[in-house]
Parts: sequence; C-alpha cells; structure tokens
Amino acid sequence: QVQLVESGGGLVQPGGSLKLSCAASGIIVSIGAMGWYRQAPGKQRELVARITSGGSTSYADSVKGRFTISRDNFKKMVYLQMDSLKPEDTAVYYCNARILMIVGGRPGEYDYWGQGTQVTVSS
Repeated sequence: QVQLVESGGGLVQPGGSLKLSCAASGIIVSIGAMGWYRQAPGKQRELVARITSGGSTSYADSVKGRFTISRDNFKKMVYLQMDSLKPEDTAVYYCNARILMIVGGRPGEYDYWGQGTQVTVSS
C-alpha cells in the first residue's frame, strides 16, 4: 500500500517561514510529478507548486518568489520551503504524487494524496 505522509505544518507569524515535507512509502517503481496543493476554509483546493521527476518546477502566482519546491528522488520525498508567509497562506496543505506501481502484474500510474497538514499564519 502506497502512502504519502506530510509533516512540518504549524502556527507561524506573518513574515515567518515553514518547511513542509512529504514522504512516500510502499512498493513504488518510480515517482513522476509531485506537488503541493492547499485548501483554505470555504475555498477550493488549489495547486501551489509542482515539480517533475526531472526537477522542473512551477508555482502559483500568489507564491512565486516566496515558496520553493524541491525533491529527493532517492529518499522519495518532496519539500516545500515557505518564506515571507502571509495570513492568506493559511490553509491545509496536501502533498500529491503520480506513482508508477505494479498492480495485478501490470504497471500503472496512480495519483496519491497525503492526509494534509495545517499551516496557520497569524500574529
């Protein structure tokens, strides 16, 4: 069974920093694109940052220049460094990964999600 487990959320003051981590575990052949999404109360889940298996990155306009996504393919982990945090960054942050695995003797790609970690930016 594949699992994604996030960590690193918490309460931080405006202007502060947090680093989120997400670890993938299970019988995994390889991991394709990985990303971080967030969902604030009353809002739809939105893509924050994405990184391909080759290391190409993309960001939501609202976090460009403040957030940095990275990954460690050997450790099967993805990170989100969040700097200059604002109250509007408050949300539950979810890790997502496109995972290649063998199911029923056949290879297939499947999307997995973590359980989410709360980030609260408040003074």
